[in-house]
Amino acid sequence: MNVKILLLLIGLLPSIASAQGFAGLGTEVDGFAIPERGTNFTFPQDHAAHPDFRIEWWYLTANLTDGAGRDYGVQWTLFRSASQPTGLPEDQLWMGHAAVTTEDTHYHAERLARGATGQAGISQPLNAFIDDWSLASVASGNKDLLSAIELTARGAEFAYRLNLTADGPLVAHGDQGYSIKSSSGQASYYYSQPFYAVSGTLNLPDGDIDVTGTAWLDREWSSQPLASDQSGWDWFSLNLDSGDKLMAFRLRSTSGDDYTSGTWITADGTPTAIDNGTIELSPIIQTTTHGREVPTSWSVKLPEKDLDITVEAVQPDAWMDTLFPYWEGPIRITGSHGGRGYLEMTGYN
Repeated sequence: MNVKILLLLIGLLPSIASAQGFAGLGTEVDGFAIPERGTNFTFPQDHAAHPDFRIEWWYLTANLTDGAGRDYGVQWTLFRSASQPTGLPEDQLWMGHAAVTTEDTHYHAERLARGATGQAGISQPLNAFIDDWSLASVASGNKDLLSAIELTARGAEFAYRLNLTADGPLVAHGDQGYSIKSSSGQASYYYSQPFYAVSGTLNLPDGDIDVTGTAWLDREWSSQPLASDQSGWDWFSLNLDSGDKLMAFRLRSTSGDDYTSGTWITADGTPTAIDNGTIELSPIIQTTTHGREVPTSWSVKLPEKDLDITVEAVQPDAWMDTLFPYWEGPIRITGSHGGRGYLEMTGYN
């Protein structure tokens, strides 16, 4: 991606380039659709794009292990942002992030594309793609399109091809998918497929590595998901050894009024919403990476579920040095529950 094209892509999103909240997501918007409580998801349509909303993503993270017991993390993300509320392809900006995290290092890559060029988008029945990166449904019969997918991406020093099969249901967060993000009411539509079993191959500088593990896919869209004073977030997806799962996030405010929320997911996929202030997310250890202090060990407490755990990064230097930089990597869980998961942290400048 040369500098001229990059500046053009940034220019398509003046509100994001100059605005409030992390990556401009707290900027007030006119003309775009706004999430409404009580709106039911419709599948398979909602697996595809929603161009009447300003921001959207298909976000997959995986915890993997090779035959020798070594740990790996994989990330695959496609972001869609709109510069104007027209819904037209030419007003869409697509951005892809891919990464492989090992116990020793972290590889990542970024792709950028304009709409209406055929370089990125969502094709039918379901293929989210940017260049040669793809998250494609291979579901058969009448099964949900996300019940089986193939995932591919590559960067300068890595590539991967993974097969994912879900053995549980889709999970809606918040109030049947209406996920509140601030005390002033900003919200998104948000659901996940957290039940993937994974197998496939990582291509790394030392050779090809066969891996197996688990994965979690998030789907979210909104037009103003943050309040103007929210500078970033800390997001956890946790697969507990009990079979239960937890999604939790803390949105940090410059006023000190942080907002927390989440979803407890039983082993059979039954969700329970976690209200603001119910879950305690506390940093323990700070790591210096790329000139920033980032918390890479956390205490997570949810008394109503007898959860009192510590999560620690597999690779503390899992920094995504992308257009909007952030930390993203696999984590391990100890304490009242064991397990593994993923952590994303934004806004650590």
